[in-house]
Amino acid sequence: MIFLLCGILCLLYYAALCAALRKWDSTFSRFWLLCGIIFLICRYIDADRMEIVRPYGKLLPVFAAGAAVVFVWTEILIIRGMSARGDDIYPSLIVLGAQVDGKRITDSLQRRLDRAVKYLEEHPDACVIVSGGRGNGEEITEAEAMEGYLLEKGIEGKRIRKEDRSRTTKENLIFSQAYIEDMEQPIGIVSNNFHLYRAVCYARKEGYGSPCPLAADCHPLLLPNYMVREFFAVWKMWLTGAAER
Repeated sequence: MIFLLCGILCLLYYAALCAALRKWDSTFSRFWLLCGIIFLICRYIDADRMEIVRPYGKLLPVFAAGAAVVFVWTEILIIRGMSARGDDIYPSLIVLGAQVDGKRITDSLQRRLDRAVKYLEEHPDACVIVSGGRGNGEEITEAEAMEGYLLEKGIEGKRIRKEDRSRTTKENLIFSQAYIEDMEQPIGIVSNNFHLYRAVCYARKEGYGSPCPLAADCHPLLLPNYMVREFFAVWKMWLTGAAER
């Protein structure tokens, strides 16, 4: 019954993601489809009759418990990285890019930009670096879309620096350095809350002396999806040596 329940829940969540994102083939949403199918298959497998599984039956609970500990520990680090430091003053902000739908700002990116607008309105001497190149399905660069949104919100063009080559979080932070005079000064890193732990790790690795997270929120329905996706992204970062744990 546990496998059946988990399978149904995963498939229902996949359907909810498809409705929210308005597409069925979003890269990580298919993780929930796959999990749902696997759980339902496991529901009808008799492990006692499977010779390949039987010798390891007693080890499976140990493996499951270990995997759960690793997952929870990683998620705690991600949650701790969500903390915003809104009382600090930064001469520059970097808004990390997110997918643009053609020319349209998506929900996650709009939340990042609205967080930046709030800070820029409160600190009129600060400038902002919008960072993001052009990816698949995008008619313009993410930086161009972000610049247009900020201009519509009344942020002066002279305060906006446009970095339009990057394709990854790491590249966002590397290429944005060209617009920063002093790498030791506090730099505000603006992204959705789930993404900030990894972003700040990359920033420290790339020579930012004082990267400071500025958290934008996230669509509540999408947050579980992004939190699980970020688990894998953080471990990829660690395993490729991009940041110390």
